[in-house]
Amino acid sequence: MANTKSAIKTNRRISRETIVNKLRKSRFKNAIKKMNVLIEKKNKKEALSFLPKLNSEIMRIAKTGVIKKGNASRNLSRITKKINAL
Repeated sequence: MANTKSAIKTNRRISRETIVNKLRKSRFKNAIKKMNVLIEKKNKKEALSFLPKLNSEIMRIAKTGVIKKGNASRNLSRITKKINAL
């Protein structure tokens, strides 16, 4: 257990940040799942219209450091390749 004033404050801050990071990670996973559903349905038109939103969402999450930028780029690249293959 934290026993100094600064350690107690740090624990409070970390717990708040953890909640925010979990929400961001969840948004990232849900966005990718939604896109994968569109790809599985072979709905190219809807997938192409959702792609800019997905790109924005993933890069915003990568900017905050929840996922690495390389991870974000790799996911977007793979999804774009899948859409173009439809």
